[in-house]
Amino acid sequence: MSLNITREVADMKKLTTGELKDKYETVCGCAPRSHNRDWLVKKIVWRMQAIDEGGLPERARRRALAMADDADLRKRPPRSFTQQVEAAEETTVALDPGRDTRLPPAGTVLVKTYKGQTITVTVNQDDFDFNGKRYETLSAIANEVSGSHVNGFAFFKLNPKKGAAQ
Repeated sequence: MSLNITREVADMKKLTTGELKDKYETVCGCAPRSHNRDWLVKKIVWRMQAIDEGGLPERARRRALAMADDADLRKRPPRSFTQQVEAAEETTVALDPGRDTRLPPAGTVLVKTYKGQTITVTVNQDDFDFNGKRYETLSAIANEVSGSHVNGFAFFKLNPKKGAAQ
């Protein structure tokens, strides 16, 4: 029996996300980690096609297992690992609650090229060194360098990326 991919995809597009997750579990033998409909459809169809065509030959399977040789094949760390890292980060933040978390540790040297000029700033515990003078904020340094009001975190690219875990 030949698999009709077009028909299968059209049928799956009519299913709810919950139904797709159930179908994924039935076809793939494990619960999906994603709720993305397109991803679920692609993975289900890929698995159905592999089953229909007989999968990999035994020689290819043995070769793949030899290459993997106990390597960690996960693309993402398990949730328990992520929770441990988040807990560790929370502990670190709790040690110095008054310090802005966007700031690098004291002793870090920030280097930025602005209009051909290299700007070097040393981060201290409570202030910053630039050109032999101490400044209370990065914005004060950015204002002096640029001649206009600039957010210091944005100027030195210390703002966290959007969507990144904080």
